[in-house]
Amino acid sequence: MRETSSRLLSLLALMQSRPAWPGSELAERLGVSTRTIRNDIDRLRELGYPVDATRGAAGYYQLGVGAKLPPLLLDDEEAVAVAVGLRTGAGVAGMEESSGRALAKLEQVLPHRLRRQVNAIHTTLSKGPDNTGSNVPDPEVDPVVVTTIAAAIRDGHYLRFDYAVPESALRTILVEPYRLVSWQRYWYLVARDEAGQWHTYRVDWMDLRMATGRRYQARPMPEDDYMDFVLRDVASTGWKVHARITVFASAGEVLSRIHAAVGIVEPVDDETCVLITGAESLEVVAVYIGMLGLDFHVSAPTALVEHLKIIGERYLRAIDS
Repeated sequence: MRETSSRLLSLLALMQSRPAWPGSELAERLGVSTRTIRNDIDRLRELGYPVDATRGAAGYYQLGVGAKLPPLLLDDEEAVAVAVGLRTGAGVAGMEESSGRALAKLEQVLPHRLRRQVNAIHTTLSKGPDNTGSNVPDPEVDPVVVTTIAAAIRDGHYLRFDYAVPESALRTILVEPYRLVSWQRYWYLVARDEAGQWHTYRVDWMDLRMATGRRYQARPMPEDDYMDFVLRDVASTGWKVHARITVFASAGEVLSRIHAAVGIVEPVDDETCVLITGAESLEVVAVYIGMLGLDFHVSAPTALVEHLKIIGERYLRAIDS
């Protein structure tokens, strides 16, 4: 009986490691007959594991989708990786409690040697703050909102939501949702509006309305274009603070000094260009500009102009004193 139980665990581990297994290969791996494999598959089914079988010369077994989540078997490296990820990863708002429950269940069954590895990493690792690029707290996004949007994308259903852009009037928007993009600790939705135009919407600015249940005829972007679209669109519409900065250098020179996510560069002539950029605060925009190491001129927004005057005077006082 102990040999059978051990073999069942080995069989389950193999079947969880890849989607499909021919019976003959499972038999060879476990050193038994294909008849024994068939019997073991029946035992797994009796234990509640959904196992699908495809018959014929090219037949195979695979774990199917059941009504509940069956126990997972992880090898040593996988178990340590999951435990460390649960301890150190920063999830979507609302995930902290569920992550803690999952970690507690995993650590309860970890062998002593693996628990020591996880504890060693946890006690010797210092994790820096995620919000190193801004003086503004990271937004929190309800996981229910993310999963609802993802379901609308999957099912091809229109999505309706109230959209609250800071310092703008609340709008109710109906879109065809196509892709969720997570970038710089923010979540974005790429979607077509009712006029057929592509837009990027910040998920933390969205308040979902009742599901429409209406399907749309999908007209997606090429697969690789979604992220590029978000980077371009966020630079001009996705931040609390936006600025058009005249830089006294060629567009090529500016592009060589910035990350693509910082903004859009529009050439004016061989020695001048315009940088369209933004951030969650005036301080961060000022940092971006200063890191260029080039002469520039800013005329708007007024708050940014005033802020640059303040920090300019502060720097001058620092070298005059």
